Amino acid sequence: MSEKKLHAKMPRTREDKLSILPETIRDYLDARGAIPTGMECRDRISRQRQRIMEYLGADEADWDSYRWQLENRFTNGRDICAVLGLPEETADELERVGESFRFAISPYYLSLIDPDSPRDSIWLQCMPSAEELDERGELDPMDEHGSSPAPCITRRYPDRLIIKVTNMCGMYCRFCQRRRRIGERDTHTAKARLEEAVEYVRSQPEIRDVLITGGDAFMLSDSQIEWLLRELRAIPHVEIIRFGTRTPVTLPQRVTPRLCGILRKYHPVYVNTHFNAPMEITEESSAACARLADAGVPLGNQMVLLAGVNDHPFIVRRLNQALLAIRVKPYYIFHPKQVRGTAHFWVTLGAGMEIMERLRGYTSGMAVPTYIVNGPGGLGKTPINPNYLLYLAKNRAVFRSWNGEIFGIENSPMEEQ
Repeated sequence: MSEKKLHAKMPRTREDKLSILPETIRDYLDARGAIPTGMECRDRISRQRQRIMEYLGADEADWDSYRWQLENRFTNGRDICAVLGLPEETADELERVGESFRFAISPYYLSLIDPDSPRDSIWLQCMPSAEELDERGELDPMDEHGSSPAPCITRRYPDRLIIKVTNMCGMYCRFCQRRRRIGERDTHTAKARLEEAVEYVRSQPEIRDVLITGGDAFMLSDSQIEWLLRELRAIPHVEIIRFGTRTPVTLPQRVTPRLCGILRKYHPVYVNTHFNAPMEITEESSAACARLADAGVPLGNQMVLLAGVNDHPFIVRRLNQALLAIRVKPYYIFHPKQVRGTAHFWVTLGAGMEIMERLRGYTSGMAVPTYIVNGPGGLGKTPINPNYLLYLAKNRAVFRSWNGEIFGIENSPMEEQ
C-alpha cells in the first residue's frame, strides 16, 4: 500500500492505528535494499581501489595520505577510462568538456564508481558531461562579487559572513556554484588578503559567525588553518567559526588526527559537509566524520538536490538516516542554483516539496533538513516547507498532520480564572 493511499483513510481506533503504522513505510522498506550505501558495497569498492593503486603504482601508505591523493587526482580522460575500462569515445568527451570546465577527481572518489554501472550517482557528480556545454544559467547567479565588502568576503546577512580561502578542492563537483573560480590551476588566497578579511571582521562588531570556505576550506595546510582560527578567535565578538568542506566525502584522508586536534583547540568550531548520495557513506568517510565528532566538532550536512543523483524521496530518506548513524545532522537541502553548465541537474520545486512531504513523520525529525531556495542576485536563503497550516483565525487554527489527518487547536490564550 502506498503512503498516499494510506493518507486517504487512516483508522480511528488505537489498535488499528498502531497496526497500520509499519505499513506507512512498507514501500520504503521494500525499496531500501536497492539504495545501498558505500558501506554495503565495500567489496566492490575495495576491488576498484586495488585496481587504481595498481594503475598508479601505489601502496596502502600512499592511499592513506591526503597529499598523495591530491598529487594523483585524475585530470586526464584517458587515465580515467583505462582504470574503469571504458571506451575511447568516453575519454574524448571528458577531454572536450574539460577544455571548458576543468575536472579533477581524487583516486579515493574514483574508487566509488561502479564501472559496470556508469552514469550512477558518483559518476554524475564527478565526471564531465557534454551536457555542461549547455549555455543556460549564469556563472555567478548569487552575485557573490556584488556582495563582497572586502577581499575574499561574501556578506549577505547582518551578523555573519563567508571568507573564501582557496579555489582548490579534492574533487571538482560538476554542479559547483563556484565553478567560475576553479580556473587553470589551484591557488590559495594570499595571506595579505586573508589579513584584510580578518581586519574587516574585527571592524564589524555585529559579526558573530564566520564561515570559512572556498573551494574547500580544508585544502589549506594545518598551519594556515590554525593561523586563521587563532586570528578569528582573538576577536571578542566572533562567537562561532564554521568550516565548509567536502573532504569527508571526496578526500577523507585529509581529516587527520592532527587537523582534528587543531580544531578542538578553538571551539566552538562547526563543520558543514556535503554528502549527496548514500554511496558516499563509506568506511573511510564515516571514519573521517568520527574523528571530527570525537574532537567535539558538531557536523551538519548540506545536500544539493540533483536530477539523477538524489531527486527521489527514498534516496534522501536513506541518505539522511545513514548520516545520522555516523553522527552527521542533515542540515539543508539546497534547491539547485541556475549555474551555467549545470542545467542537466536542475529539478522542479515540486520534486523538492515531495521529498519534504515524504520525510516528515516517516522518519525521525533529526533526519528532516530545511529545504532552501537561494534568492538570485544575493538575496540569501529562503526556507520552503509543505504547508501544514491550513487556516488561521483569531481564535482557531486548522492543520493537517504528516499523514493527512485534519485537526484544529484553539488560537487564543486561556482566560484568567
